[in-house]
Amino acid sequence: MCGIIGYAGDREAKKVILEALETLEYRGYDSAGMALVYADGHLRVKKSAGKVAKLRALCEREDAGDKTEKKKALSGIGHTRWATHGGVSDENAHPHTYGRVTLVHNGIIENFQELAVRYGLEENLVSQTDTEVVAALIDKFYDGDAKTAIWKATELLKGTFALAVLFADIPDKIFAIRNVSPIIAGVGKNHMESFLASDVTALSQYVSTYFVVPEYVLVVLEAGKITLLDGEDKKVDPDFLCVDWQIGEKGKNGYEYFMEKEIAEQPKVIRETILCRCRDGMPDLNIDNIPDWLLDRYENVIIIGCGTAMHAGLAAKRLMQTLLKIPVTVELASEFVYDEPVVDCRTFVIAVSQSGETIDTLEALKYAKRKGAGNLSIVNVKGSTIARESEYVIYTNAGPEIAVASTKAYTTQITALYMLICRMAYVRGVYTAEQAKMFVQGLQGVPESVEKVIADKKALHRISQCIMDSSDVFMIGRGLDYTALLEGSLKLKEISYIHSDAYASGELKHGTIALITEKTPVIALLTQPKVMSKELSNAIEVRARGAKVYLFTRADVEMKNAGQWENVYRLPALRDELMVFPAVVALQLVAYYVSRDKGLDVDKPRNLAKVVTVE
Repeated sequence: MCGIIGYAGDREAKKVILEALETLEYRGYDSAGMALVYADGHLRVKKSAGKVAKLRALCEREDAGDKTEKKKALSGIGHTRWATHGGVSDENAHPHTYGRVTLVHNGIIENFQELAVRYGLEENLVSQTDTEVVAALIDKFYDGDAKTAIWKATELLKGTFALAVLFADIPDKIFAIRNVSPIIAGVGKNHMESFLASDVTALSQYVSTYFVVPEYVLVVLEAGKITLLDGEDKKVDPDFLCVDWQIGEKGKNGYEYFMEKEIAEQPKVIRETILCRCRDGMPDLNIDNIPDWLLDRYENVIIIGCGTAMHAGLAAKRLMQTLLKIPVTVELASEFVYDEPVVDCRTFVIAVSQSGETIDTLEALKYAKRKGAGNLSIVNVKGSTIARESEYVIYTNAGPEIAVASTKAYTTQITALYMLICRMAYVRGVYTAEQAKMFVQGLQGVPESVEKVIADKKALHRISQCIMDSSDVFMIGRGLDYTALLEGSLKLKEISYIHSDAYASGELKHGTIALITEKTPVIALLTQPKVMSKELSNAIEVRARGAKVYLFTRADVEMKNAGQWENVYRLPALRDELMVFPAVVALQLVAYYVSRDKGLDVDKPRNLAKVVTVE
């Protein structure tokens, strides 16, 4: 949610900021803007509700008739906003200016109304946002000392924030500070320019190394120079990370949408996630610095995540609990803290997040740590907040995922979880070395099965055409199939706006079947032999109510009376616990084609954000 970019250097700041904002579009937003500082100290703000393309067009129109714009802006800040306080409007778009202060903000200030009243700021506010109050507060404290003004203001703020601040009389510097909400920064490859941003994707083409700004450390950004200062004005040395996402990976490479490209990348990234954790055919977590004693220490496991990450946790639970015979629960991170969960030093908490910045998951992880739980996170972004808060981290090898609807992040999360579970089974004596090797060998066959599904996308496209005009789609299955359908259903509703729900098919008779009509397509997933006959019976039940059923089953299953089913899609056969991979990829493609054929924006569905940084 929301994106920030800051630039100071020798190239045209407006061009850099616009390109960076376009890169940050995947985070989800509804307005965009920027503030530019020119060599003579002139500051100009441009912003509008709508897409970055609208902001770009606005800039081009204004530039044509504005002499100021003939000059070169050497620094500036930019922002893409996902509305929280105040509706979607030009006035509520960032940056916000109050007096001598102009700033952009990610996060939520919980006490902004109280502060506005206490310091008499309400009369001159022009927006409905919490952000403008922060600008007004800094301006109130500003007497020529920018650092002191920022410290005084931020000490009063309750909530989360990442701020990039400009002062009208200090045109050569950008100030930044954060609490929870992320900011990264780095000096350009030519050492003549400096950058800050919400995440590394915005900077990968400009910097070779970067650092995550520590919480409550003030950043002073100048051309080719970045200074970090603590509350006592002492310099702080940052921890640098290498950029390992190349700009070429961010392009569509001939695909119409990023989502299609990222679906197609799954065989590659699954292989890479396995390969670096495999030694002599055995699962090996040395690359993640995870010791074996950690895997045999705890009596129960809690997996926390939101949305797609939570669904990955559900798939992992099935395998972990079956193999290890220990209690495993999967919790919605947004509910975890408020449910007063039973967590103590005997609990091992696994936090799953693509971005590593998901605020609900972060707060749940912090809660578990306070209760003494051991913890490990599975994330895709190095140096992210959740990674830094965790004792141990497994980084997936998904690379940048630009489409809002997650695909390759999900499959690499399950891959990483499965490698972790396999090692746990070996360490705990559940698996022999030979059994562990057999499991890894089976997992190594997943990329090929996914490739087969992708190669068969025309058949999946035909299925999508049959459901694209429906107002409701139901999905039914049992066990691991049900967990896969939860993710498939989420993909469909996320990007096609069709109401879709996944149900444990044994629950149909307990109310849900009342919703089944001849206008309700039903996708039934049947990949688990031990429950397949029951799943098939459930499919027959909904068909008897007039529903058109689309069966997704495994290629090695012989179905009795197969001719009675008009729509059967055969998935490549794998070990039972691995069938979630080809099943979900097939459902990803169905959702993709429904959205594309409806003419929707597949990569940027309405109201959604890639990185959720507000509770």
